[in-house]
Amino acid sequence: MASVKNLKKDINFVLGDIIEAIYVWEITTGAQATEKSEALIDEAIVAFDSLITKVNAKNVENKKEHFRAINKQLEESATQLVEKINAL
Repeated sequence: MASVKNLKKDINFVLGDIIEAIYVWEITTGAQATEKSEALIDEAIVAFDSLITKVNAKNVENKKEHFRAINKQLEESATQLVEKINAL
């Protein structure tokens, strides 16, 4: 992990792109904001808040392992959200 700053940027960019993909889906299908797409956006925001809170935690014993776990959780959350977008 290069830095905490880059990890925060990665979280922001990945989850921001997922939210943007949901909006693009809504525009291209002509559907108004459906309950499913709104739920996915809310889920992405909750994931963002959770990950940023973990990044900002100060009382961590092994920082390297902590940040690796956060990065892995980001990948898992992003994969799940993309699969849900594809199922829309």
